[in-house]
Formats: sequence, C-alpha cells, structure tokens
Amino acid sequence: RRLGYAVQGIGLFPHLSARENITLLARLEGWAAPAIEARLAELIELTHLDSASIDRYPQQLSGGQQQRVGLCRAMMLRPRILLLDEPFAAVDPVTRLDIHEQLLLLHAREPTTVILVTHDMREALRLAQNIVVMDQGRILRHCESEQLLAGAGADQPERLLLSMLSGAPA
Repeated sequence: RRLGYAVQGIGLFPHLSARENITLLARLEGWAAPAIEARLAELIELTHLDSASIDRYPQQLSGGQQQRVGLCRAMMLRPRILLLDEPFAAVDPVTRLDIHEQLLLLHAREPTTVILVTHDMREALRLAQNIVVMDQGRILRHCESEQLLAGAGADQPERLLLSMLSGAPA
C-alpha cells in the first residue's frame, strides 16, 4: 500500500473527475475529508495543476494536465516507493520539461524512492541519481548518472552517447 504508480497511458478513470481520481485511494483508505482536501491542495500547488481543472474529467484535460493528475494520484498517500513507467512519453517536450521540474521539486519536498522506467536516456540522466541500462532484459550498466556520462566501464559507451544525442533508446 505504500507504493505509488503512474504509467504512460496515465490510467485515469474516465468517469471520475480529476479531484476524484486524485483522492480515490485516500477515500478507500478511510482518510477524513479535511485530511484529503489538505493533501489535495498540497499536491495541486506542488504540481502547478490548475485548480480550475480539478473538477474536469480526464478527456477535458490537456495531456500535461492528465500527467499531473496521474502524478498527484500516485503521490496522494505519500508512498515510500513511486514507480513511474514511461509516464511522460505522451506529452510534448515543453510540457515534459515542466513536469520534470515539478517532479524534482516534489521529490525534494517529499523524498521517496522513485523507480523511473524510460527509454529516453536524457530523461533518465536529468531525473536519476542511479541508472540501470538494460538491453533485452540484460543489465548492461548500473551506476550513478555522472559515471554513465563519463563512460567509465560501459560495454558500449559510444552507443549510449549516440542514444543521448539522438533521443533514441540505447
């Protein structure tokens, strides 16, 4: 129960408003209404989610707003571990950078272990302290992001560098 989860397709329930999507788990856990509203207000502020959009349904939100709602829902219960599976892949580059900044701020304010699955090496380097590079289910490299940039010990450092420059998977 101490695991937050956000995925590429966002996974929002289309018949629930953004507010209902975010607060669903807290309501199921039996949180008191004032605690739910206080946590919702914190998350809206942290993610810069427009408060006017909170009562809209997912199909009425932009891709970036949907991503923020998904992230808020994943963070609602203050999880110890946050699993993000390609959560930013479907948003435009400008929105993606904005959400990255918000995630870094959120992580600074509420430290938690984040496992980010991504094919975007630049995204991994921007957000991660430790990186695991895999190919066909095999770990090629496990290191701190600075070590990966230095290329020390990489099986195929030139392939990783080309991946970062082109934005293609390693």
